[in-house]
Amino acid sequence: MAKHRARGNCMDPTLEEQAYAERTYAKVSRRLLPFLFLCYILAYLDRVNLGFAKLQMLGDLKFSDATFATGAGLFFVGYFFFEVPSNLLLQRFGARRWIARIMVSWGVLSAAMMFTRSVPTFYALRLLLGLAEAGFFPGIVFYLSTWYPARMRARRTASFMAAIAVAGIIGNPLSGALMDSLSGVWGLAGWQWLFLVEGLPSVLVGIWVLSYLDSSIAEAKWLTADEKALLTANIAAEDAGKDHARVADAFADIRVWVLCFVYFCLMVGLYAVTFWLPTLVTALVGKGYLKVGLVSAIPYMAAVAAMFAVGRHSDRTGERRLHAAGSFVVAGIGLLLIGFTGDKQPILSMICLSLAAAGILTAMPLFWTLPTGFLASSAAAAGIGLINSFGNLGGYVGPKIPIWAKAAHIEPMLVVSVSLFVGSLVLAVLVKPGRAAQASS
Repeated sequence: MAKHRARGNCMDPTLEEQAYAERTYAKVSRRLLPFLFLCYILAYLDRVNLGFAKLQMLGDLKFSDATFATGAGLFFVGYFFFEVPSNLLLQRFGARRWIARIMVSWGVLSAAMMFTRSVPTFYALRLLLGLAEAGFFPGIVFYLSTWYPARMRARRTASFMAAIAVAGIIGNPLSGALMDSLSGVWGLAGWQWLFLVEGLPSVLVGIWVLSYLDSSIAEAKWLTADEKALLTANIAAEDAGKDHARVADAFADIRVWVLCFVYFCLMVGLYAVTFWLPTLVTALVGKGYLKVGLVSAIPYMAAVAAMFAVGRHSDRTGERRLHAAGSFVVAGIGLLLIGFTGDKQPILSMICLSLAAAGILTAMPLFWTLPTGFLASSAAAAGIGLINSFGNLGGYVGPKIPIWAKAAHIEPMLVVSVSLFVGSLVLAVLVKPGRAAQASS
């Protein structure tokens, strides 16, 4: 077939070329997105299953809520220090080898959580888990930006990030069932089986990455020469219009630092909800790990629907920033209302939790289209890593908010909602797209 022109050429593509491009990108999506989706389900499950293990683990080990909150947050300290170096190493060694390394190491450490016996061991394993997983999520965001132009990223990134919601839908009932059915088997507690059973699949899939994933368009043997030329030309044409391409450019751009703050606000909301959701649901529906797991899946079901609906609308209109800011607001309203409903109105509280989860998870893929709109090449790898590392410190703060707020006699979810409202305001007012983002919107 004749060589196809990249979109953005001075001549408009013909209907035949448009159809060919659509078929090519559909082929890429079929190859990459389901596999990356599976990887992220495992990543997120291994990161947050601590929230479910807490229901049994704290009593067995005599840990306090404050100890739990510190351990949950220490993951993000390790994450912070290795995030940018990990993303740059991914660019140097290739996505295939580096993502495989990340998955195998975090799977081993996640399973090793079953050996927790003391507070120092608990803290050390959570810190090491953060170091091991650092770079996975921003690495995938950067990886997708090397395959899809910005105008196509919101829905594809949402497809990948829907794994967070699906991890909640599948993982919470699974975690509950494991703890209900395996407690005491071979002398192990339910929470120990939880870490073991949910950690080992990451090791196996990490090994699979080595034979399945291609680090670049050029390496993809499942693409024809014409398909590779089309994809490469589209990315090259877009990168030529971006503001920055060097590592130093990412650190010098004020927009990157503003996005660090905005993402911090969002992560405060995400992890405050994620780590405490099983506890909140237990207060609503009573004990029974499987029952708590099934009810905990409801907010994530709402989030899946919202992510695809809003992502599709954002792709159709080309607008990202205000869609993301609006999602922050929806999440903030949901959390604010939880403070008033309490456990006396369980149905209304679940509606509010569903609003919060839908808003937070919908905002995430929309947010990540912003830095790749003005950063390219090494600047994109460094900038995405920088934003994710600083922003994920909100994962250290979020789990601690219920502890701090209760000590100050303040409703915890009120504090979290304020974080989301502030993030929304900063995003809407201060973050302006770069030239490439404007062109692709």
